[in-house]
Amino acid sequence: MILNLRVDHKIADIQSMENISKDIDELFWKLQEKYSISDYVEISTCNRKEYYLHSEYISEDDELLSHENQNIVIEYGQSAVIHLLRMTSGLESMIVGEDQILGQVKDSKKKAIKNHHCGKVLDTVFTKAIHVGQVVRNKTKINKGSVSIGSAAIDLAEKHMGSLDDKSVLVIGAGKMGKLVAKALAEKDLNAIFVANRTYYVAVELANDLGGQAILFNELEKYLAEADLVISATSAPHTIIDKKRLLGIDRDYESLMMVDIANPRDISNDVSEIGVKLFNIDDLREIADMNTQLRIKEFGEAENIIEEEFILLKESFKIMEVEKTLANLRSSMEEIRQRETQKASVKLADVDGSVKILDNLTNSIVNKIFFDISKKVKTAAKEENEDIVAACEYIFNSD
Repeated sequence: MILNLRVDHKIADIQSMENISKDIDELFWKLQEKYSISDYVEISTCNRKEYYLHSEYISEDDELLSHENQNIVIEYGQSAVIHLLRMTSGLESMIVGEDQILGQVKDSKKKAIKNHHCGKVLDTVFTKAIHVGQVVRNKTKINKGSVSIGSAAIDLAEKHMGSLDDKSVLVIGAGKMGKLVAKALAEKDLNAIFVANRTYYVAVELANDLGGQAILFNELEKYLAEADLVISATSAPHTIIDKKRLLGIDRDYESLMMVDIANPRDISNDVSEIGVKLFNIDDLREIADMNTQLRIKEFGEAENIIEEEFILLKESFKIMEVEKTLANLRSSMEEIRQRETQKASVKLADVDGSVKILDNLTNSIVNKIFFDISKKVKTAAKEENEDIVAACEYIFNSD
């Protein structure tokens, strides 16, 4: 069974998501402890936390899955897989059509493979999901234009500040999300742009691409004093800016706008108490809704692609189900072949290579017989002819 545990922007605000992510981790590790799950993929982004698990032993009736936290979504089988296909296609994103989720899913799969906990089933599912995401983007206009959390953050800033021309902007964090912000800012006629990152050379690389200036992380106060707009997107596990830190800076707080697109959040809510205009991922929803309306006509075509690809995926699973039976059959044939060849070879003199000829002959016979059987069983599996598949399992399965 494939199981999906998740919390995302659709059912939780940023504060709830921070807390529920911990609950999901706890639930996952309890399941891991109980079932020793070796096939799983974790996806963690600024507005979602998900686990995909595959296990033959987990039951939907398991008491661990009968939770009281309504903000944790638990889906099984087909529903879990279709959600993943929709997600890689950009249909489940806050900013519909954004490309970043596809890269994030790819990275999650690579990490799972590297750490040896992505088995054949999830490898097949995620390979298909990534393929679907690429096909949807190639065949529809779902991702055309400026679609990312970064570009939405800039749209939000312009909504509240007006034009960003001649403004000074400080970007904190030069990772993937910081780069998305920077890409959106590159189109603006700014007075100055500063980039801060804990790893200084990463800030330098991004600042050079923007024609901006990299700053040391311990110099934040100096540039917080000068900035009109601060956009923070670090991967820090705790807040890095709060009211106490800002109070040590001599400036007009009411002229400062801060957009926090990190999860966990970089900026404490208490900065609002001194007049700072603070926004976070939750405030991007209005921008996201506008973006969704612009792309709504692409949904139908994307969903048709998902449905077609899911049918192909189900066929792949049907074949996977009979492959063990076919492997057992092939193994049994090979044992018989080797045994009978050995008996015959004792009776033959090998001076003229007759034993080798006999071995090649019997091997060829097995391959030809098995090819036809394998082809017919796989066809039966694709066509969901359960009687034939069941009969093959009964006759040929060594168990």
